[in-house]
Amino acid sequence: MNNIFKKSTKPFNIIFMISDGFGPTSETFGRTYYQHINNYSYDHLTPLDKILVGQSRTRSHNSLITDSAAGATAFSCGLKTFNYGVAVDPNSRPCATLLEGAHDKGMLTGIVVTSRITHATPAAFLGHAINRNEEDFIASWLAPNITNAKYDRQVDLLFGGGLCHFIPSYENDSCRQDDVNLLEDTEYFFINDRASFDRLNDTGVLPVMGLFTPDHMSFEIDRDPKKEPALWEMAEKALRILSKSDKNKKGFFLMIEGSRIDMAAHGNDPAAHANDILAYYKTVEIVQKFVDENPNTLLVSVSDHETGGLALGYQPTKVYPKYIWHPEVILNVKKSTNKVALEIEKILKSGNNNNDEEEDDDSNTVYDLTTNIIYEKMGIDDVTEEELKFIVESDVGRQTMELANYLAKMVSHRAKIAWTTHGHSGADVNLYAYGKNAELFRGSKENNEIGRIIEKLLGIDLNKLTKRLFSNYEFPKKNVTTKVSKPKFKEIHYHMN
Repeated sequence: MNNIFKKSTKPFNIIFMISDGFGPTSETFGRTYYQHINNYSYDHLTPLDKILVGQSRTRSHNSLITDSAAGATAFSCGLKTFNYGVAVDPNSRPCATLLEGAHDKGMLTGIVVTSRITHATPAAFLGHAINRNEEDFIASWLAPNITNAKYDRQVDLLFGGGLCHFIPSYENDSCRQDDVNLLEDTEYFFINDRASFDRLNDTGVLPVMGLFTPDHMSFEIDRDPKKEPALWEMAEKALRILSKSDKNKKGFFLMIEGSRIDMAAHGNDPAAHANDILAYYKTVEIVQKFVDENPNTLLVSVSDHETGGLALGYQPTKVYPKYIWHPEVILNVKKSTNKVALEIEKILKSGNNNNDEEEDDDSNTVYDLTTNIIYEKMGIDDVTEEELKFIVESDVGRQTMELANYLAKMVSHRAKIAWTTHGHSGADVNLYAYGKNAELFRGSKENNEIGRIIEKLLGIDLNKLTKRLFSNYEFPKKNVTTKVSKPKFKEIHYHMN
C-alpha cells in the first residue's frame, strides 16, 4: 500500500467528478430511464455501473444531513466542516484544497460545472468563504490580488455559468452588489458564448475562463445547443486543452460537476433530473475513454449527498398496490417544470390584464392555453379539473416555485414516483473509480477520507499548505462583497436564505 503513495516523476492526472445530489435511487432511476429510451435490456449497465467500487458517507461536521458546501469541502480539504462553510474548517479558518495543492505542485488545474462557478461545489475547490452565499466574495478568489496579495492564480481553466458575479452592478446581466469588474485586467482569456467556445484552440489558450450564462447554465432538457455547450462538450474540451498544453509538465487536476442533477431534484422535477443524469453518463463515458488513452490517470466519481428523497413507487391507495413505475411518462416531458411554470404565469398575467367585458372569454382562453402547454411541454393529456383550477385560479400571491413544484408533482404522480423533501437527505451515496489506483476507493468511505486518499496520491500535504497560505489570513469584515448575493434572474433558486 505504501508503495502506491511513493512520489513519481511521471505526470499524473486526476479527474474528480461530482454528481451533485445523485443518490442511489437516482442511479436506479437514471439506469431504468437510460435503458427505456435506448431500448436496452434490463441488464444493460450505465457507464457508472461499470465502475462502482463503494459508497460515501455524507454527514457534515454539524449535521446528519450535509449541504453542498460542506460536502464539497470534505472532498476538497479532506475534512468535515459546518453546513454553508466553503473550504473552511469548523473554526471558520481557510483550509487548503486539492486544487490548490495540485497547483502548488506545478500541475495544471481546471473546473467544469453547469452551475455558477461561484456556487457551493466549485467554490469549495477554488476559494474560501464562511457562507456559501457570499458569491461576490467567492468570485474574488479568481482575482487573487483582491483577496490575498500572497495568493497567486490557482485555476488554469474554468467552464460554467455565473457571469453575473464578475461584472459590475450597473451592467444588465450583473448580480453583484458593487461596481467591481473582476474581468477587467484579468489574466484569463475570457469567452462567454458558444461560437467562441467552438473556436477555442486546444493549445496555447491557458489560462482560460468561459462563462456561458449570467446565472446557472440551463437544465439539459432546456439547453439550446446553439447558445450553451453541454457538460460533456465542456469536459471533452477541457481534457484536450489541459493534456495538450505545453505547460503540462506534471499532469493536471480537473474537477467536473453535474451541478443541475441536484437542482432538478430540489424541484422534484423527474424529467429535468433524468436528462441531467443522462448528460452526466455521457460525460463519464468521455472521461473513461480519456483514461483508457492516458493510463496514468485516475477518475473518481461521487456525489456530495442525495437530494429529494426520491422513491421509485408511489401508490397511496386503499387496495394493495401494483409494483410499477412508468419511465415512459418522463419521456413525454419536453421542458423543465421551471420553464413551464414561467410560460403559464405569462399567460395568467396576460389574462388578468384584460377588461371585465371579456372576462368569461378570457377565462376560457386561459384554461385552453394552459391545457395546451401542459400537453405540449409535459406530455399530460389527462389533466384534471382540480389540477387546472389550482394552476389557473390560485395564482394570486403564489410564488413561481410553488407552481413549478405542483407541475412536477403532476408528472411524478403519473410516473408513480415520489419525493420526501425539496432539500437533501442523509443517505449514503455511491462511489465510483476507474484507472490508476482505483482500488484504493473500494468499500465504505467517509466523504473526507476520499479527499485524503487523493491528497496522498498527489503527494501533497494540505495541512502544511494551509499554514503556508493562510496562517496570517483574515476574512474581511462584512461589507458589500461579503453580503449574501441574491441573483435577480427568473431561474428558480432553492438555496437563498
